[in-house]
Amino acid sequence: MKKSIITVVGKDQVGIIARVCTYLAKNNINILDISQTIVDGFFNMMMIADTNNASKSFSILSDELEALGKEIEVQIKLQREEIFEKMQRI
Repeated sequence: MKKSIITVVGKDQVGIIARVCTYLAKNNINILDISQTIVDGFFNMMMIADTNNASKSFSILSDELEALGKEIEVQIKLQREEIFEKMQRI
C-alpha cells in the first residue's frame, strides 16, 4: 500500500473538507485516517491516504491538490509517507 500524507491549512470556511474529499474520491484515493481542528478561525487537517489505486501519477495529484488549495484559499500539500517521516526527524 502506498500511503501519502495530505495536509490542509488555512482560514476556516465552509466546504474545505467537502472539496478535498470530492477530489480524492474522483481520483480513487482512499482516506485511511483523518484529523482536523479549528483554532482561532484557522483550519488544519491531516489525512493519511492510500494512493495505490490513484487514477493519476503522484506528481499530477500533488500539482492538482496545490491548485485546488489556491482555488479555495488554503494550502494543500501531498507528500509520500516516507518523505514526511524523514522530514519530521530533522
